[in-house]
Amino acid sequence: MRGDWQSGVYHNPSEPYLEHRGSQLWLRFRCPSQAPLEQAFLRCAPDGEQRMLEAVRAEPRTGWDCHWWEVAVTTTVERLAYRFFLVTQQGCYWLTAAGLMRHLPTDHHDFQWLGQAEHAPGWVESSVFYQIFPDRFCPGPAGHPLRSGQHLLEGQPVVAREWHELPDPGQGAREFFGGDLWGVSSKLPYLAGELGVNGLYLNPIGTSPSSHRYDVASYLEVDPLLGGEQAYLALRSATQDQGLRLMLDIVPNHCGDQHPWFRSAQADPGAPEAEFFTFREHPHEYECWLGVRTLPKLNYASSRLRDQMYAGAEAIMRRWLRSPWQIDGWRIDVANMLARNGPQQLGHEVLREMRAAVKAESPQAYFLGEHFFDASAYLQGDQLDATMNYRGFMMPLLHWLCGMDYEALCGRPWGDRHPLESADLELQWRTWRAALPWAVQRRQLNLLGSHDTPRIAHALNEDRARLAVARALLFTYPGVPCIYYGDEVGLLGGLDPDNRRPMPWDRQSWDQEGWHDWQRWVRLRRGSPALALGGVQFLLAESDTLAFLREHPAERLLVITRRGVRSDIGALPVEAAALPEGSIWEELMSGHRQRIQQRQLPLLDAGVQIWREVRP
Repeated sequence: MRGDWQSGVYHNPSEPYLEHRGSQLWLRFRCPSQAPLEQAFLRCAPDGEQRMLEAVRAEPRTGWDCHWWEVAVTTTVERLAYRFFLVTQQGCYWLTAAGLMRHLPTDHHDFQWLGQAEHAPGWVESSVFYQIFPDRFCPGPAGHPLRSGQHLLEGQPVVAREWHELPDPGQGAREFFGGDLWGVSSKLPYLAGELGVNGLYLNPIGTSPSSHRYDVASYLEVDPLLGGEQAYLALRSATQDQGLRLMLDIVPNHCGDQHPWFRSAQADPGAPEAEFFTFREHPHEYECWLGVRTLPKLNYASSRLRDQMYAGAEAIMRRWLRSPWQIDGWRIDVANMLARNGPQQLGHEVLREMRAAVKAESPQAYFLGEHFFDASAYLQGDQLDATMNYRGFMMPLLHWLCGMDYEALCGRPWGDRHPLESADLELQWRTWRAALPWAVQRRQLNLLGSHDTPRIAHALNEDRARLAVARALLFTYPGVPCIYYGDEVGLLGGLDPDNRRPMPWDRQSWDQEGWHDWQRWVRLRRGSPALALGGVQFLLAESDTLAFLREHPAERLLVITRRGVRSDIGALPVEAAALPEGSIWEELMSGHRQRIQQRQLPLLDAGVQIWREVRP
């Protein structure tokens, strides 16, 4: 990190750096008082032609030791991209979302104000989600709903497994452990009361021949093995009583080969549903997801399919947002592949239409996508609200903590088997954040693992110190934290299906220290305006230490994490954060207090520290 005045030049499209008053947008940045700044301009191009608006020195602000510059823009557009141009005695600089730079940047990393251009789910930023794989979370009181051999999957009989057993890689999706929605309902006091989460994300619950249920046989029915409609409605009523939001998983990219649409299309090439699929040679040669023949790919060149899925008044995605189902959000499976097939590239068009339909039905619905790669083109406020933040958060963090990247962790030959330096982690995170509007960054679903990845305890070889760092960063990095069921009790598991082990409900088997740590972080995150809404400024990324500021008008927090047991960094330089000399800070885990002295905060020896400013 830079140690001179340049590291202290800072702007974020949130309060107090951005203020919207009527038709005026006030934009501010701060810089160290010793910065050789002579003039500053705001660069924007709302109508395509560049405008340079001069900023002026603003009045000092209580609580910061710095200079402020501000400029007002009349908002004639619903969204505004902008950056600052700084004239100094040492040359000219651009301040963008990617940082301060001497070279002329492209518009790609401009700050972005979305204004009223989108229907933003305002409840999401204050949420902590918990992901449940229904078959593996908790069995209901009626016992196992399936018997071995009850039906076939891919020509082989399904298998009923005991709860204490481990998944068998040779069986995979044919294994059913007997978890259901009645079981989920029975554990709501644990989820909402003990753990403290306020959002649930459920993997698919529609009728399906498999235990993962991504080979959907009905988008409208709740699988009887999960308790059917009655169990779902009881769960929805109970979650509402407990103040829990509920997000479901939908698979609009493909369906299962047992779905009536596909059966009709295979039986008759003239059937209305035949245009929902792409047959190379009818009836047995067709496009499917990654070559998996049980997952025929849907063809969104069909307007009839669009009407059935989302556009029509009685469309599938609209129906679940209405009473009595009343879900709070959709997670879109393989959103990166949706409506894309060779020369037919309709993904962005379909997601814009899908978003419009969802928001017309429920403006506050969370519209989340699965995307394992660069999703920035989908995250500009007109398509997805957010994605599961694999590449922008989880995978770089694992590389830093594990000493190898995610691809190497999964055994792929193109994986990087070399450690990631702290400065490189900070740069990667900043680069990926900079490609998104700040409003979208705050809604990204951050996670340490899911049903598609190795569990975090497995990835880190149960290293307690590094697990503590991973938890801390999950809850303090910008975005919405999501806990994969069982991670909070130390559940292990490698690649699918091992990562889908049944949840252990014998508390004697839990990692009690880890469980209480998860509980503390959930409570801290839910009560912190800085962690939910505040901007982020990295102050240190060197050796084994990461340190950053999260700030909001109501609260400022300093987060320090060390991946090593000890560090040679005994004090955190805070000049770049403009924190006033003599201000008092309290470390929330220990209660220890320190003053900022000589523009530094003395640190404890702990691997994880979070300091809150003590205000009069």
